[in-house]
Amino acid sequence: MTSTAPSPAPPARFAGLDGMRAIAVLLVVVYHLFPPAVLPGGFVGVDVFFVISGFLITSLLLREQLSTGRVALGRFWQRRARRLLPALAVVVVVCSALAWIVGGDVLVDLDDQVLGAATFSYNWVSVAGGGGYFAAATPELFRNFWSLAVEEQFYVLWPLIFPLFLLLPRPWARTAAAFVLATASAAWMGVVVSGGGDVTRAYFGTDTHAFGLLLGVGLAFLLAPLARLQWAESRVARDVTGAAGVLALVGLVALAMLPQSSSILTFPGALLAASLLSAVAIVAGVWPGSWFGRAIDIRPMRWIGDRSYGIYLWHWPLLVLAVAAFAPDATVATAPAWIGLGVLAATAAASALSFRFVETPVRRHGFRASVRLLATRLRGGPGARLRAVGVALSGALVLAGAGTAIAVSPDETSAEAAVAAGRAALEKALREAPAPIAPTPSATDAATAPADIPGDQISAVGDSVMLASAGGLVERLPGIDVDAEVSRSMWAGPEIVDDLDATGRLRPYVVVALGTNGAVDPSTLEQLADTVGPKRNLVLVNAYAPRDWIPGVNAELAAFAEDHRNVIVADWSGAIAPHEDLLAGDRIHPGAAGGRIFADTVAAAVDELADERRADAADRADRLAEILSADLTP
Repeated sequence: MTSTAPSPAPPARFAGLDGMRAIAVLLVVVYHLFPPAVLPGGFVGVDVFFVISGFLITSLLLREQLSTGRVALGRFWQRRARRLLPALAVVVVVCSALAWIVGGDVLVDLDDQVLGAATFSYNWVSVAGGGGYFAAATPELFRNFWSLAVEEQFYVLWPLIFPLFLLLPRPWARTAAAFVLATASAAWMGVVVSGGGDVTRAYFGTDTHAFGLLLGVGLAFLLAPLARLQWAESRVARDVTGAAGVLALVGLVALAMLPQSSSILTFPGALLAASLLSAVAIVAGVWPGSWFGRAIDIRPMRWIGDRSYGIYLWHWPLLVLAVAAFAPDATVATAPAWIGLGVLAATAAASALSFRFVETPVRRHGFRASVRLLATRLRGGPGARLRAVGVALSGALVLAGAGTAIAVSPDETSAEAAVAAGRAALEKALREAPAPIAPTPSATDAATAPADIPGDQISAVGDSVMLASAGGLVERLPGIDVDAEVSRSMWAGPEIVDDLDATGRLRPYVVVALGTNGAVDPSTLEQLADTVGPKRNLVLVNAYAPRDWIPGVNAELAAFAEDHRNVIVADWSGAIAPHEDLLAGDRIHPGAAGGRIFADTVAAAVDELADERRADAADRADRLAEILSADLTP
């Protein structure tokens, strides 16, 4: 039996939401700071935030509508601005200034990133610029702001659409409408991923990733009338919902521990599952008389939950800066644990300071009143005045550093610049002096060729490292035929070499540099050697990169060369290791000087192999002469 009393306004503060915020931010922070083994799917914490935001904002709008009969849009947006903008501005300014100090690739596209943050469009700016959430080599400094942009767009648009939902006569109809839209958004993400495979577009897009927010919206409409139900506060209801909340949290953690894929199983599969589990946990937390909400709102969790916004803002840019400054051989995906621990401590300190001295004053007093408070301190005693002046001067210096960083931010990473320069050098060489097509050599020709093999006797197949070194190759070995592209791995080698052979372009010496982008299988090397054949010579260039598979790749190449007479390894790894300063910021791609070292390494290996083949030919000739001499001796 239900009461006929009107629905009371939702409470101003919901039990369990601070705990849920804490869980959400912890999943994301652990995923970023301690990859990849701890929580490989911890990015689902973002979807927990989305459900909380949709539920909370809709509940606040319902409360205002029930209390006043209308929604004051200006005041609503003002409250959102007070809540979001101060901390966001501080993070952008401070981290931009730090990026200027660190320098290098952390400055790439900083101007566009700041523009995206300032206009609440970071997700779309990043998609348009080709940025990817799961790319680790040269991450954007403020990449994590994509989710804030999605939420901020929701804060702008949803209050305008909210009155249309109120036109629906029943809460269940409003809930159903929200859930239908959520289903459509999730389905659209699946279509984008399965159709074009564009995971970044699907993950960053507001349209494709709105289902968590919409589930929260539907949840708010669904729960609003529950306070009228007498059985809602029964012990059985509390126990059942509490148990469901515990199971939902266990499910969330389990989901975060599972490795994710780039298919619809994750996008939207895992994300939608995380959103549904979050909805169950929210219901359990805000249920009348809930013990679950009080349990997850214990003091440490509330402390984290109150500061979760700042923690989320600070942790990623601090991680990017720390890796660039203190662990340049690593990436954010391979950062050592001590980097993660240091960033965690810095994030806790920065978010606590921001919460106390920036976010709380502005939220309580507003922007203008906070400025007046600072002015009052300037008119205070000498000590207060000195502190205020110090803060003002420090702020001015930080602003100047941030402005300089934005002004000098490049449009491409040093690795991209190196690859582009290599491609341009290669295209210029092809225009000015096209390489002649060499005839297929005989075994004797290859074996007895003189030392200092010219470039017109060499075919080179490689990945972006070879492409970045193309300028050095065409300078050191004029006439060399270079076939190099970005993101190739060794498995592509046999087919490429076979095509060169079929078109008559395969030369006596074949240089292959395809070890950077993944492990090497011995069977692939055998296919490559079979394609090259016994009449030619194979030079395998080993790899140098901050990737965990590189030692295995180099060991496989060395072992293969040891077992094959016409194969040698060009030791690029050993040659460039003492000269890391000649590599781009990713510690993989060589600049102009590094490209010359690459070319010298290749040339030396080709000449060494030629010398070995000449020596083998001379030995065979001597043995043949001895045999003939013995046969002719009476």
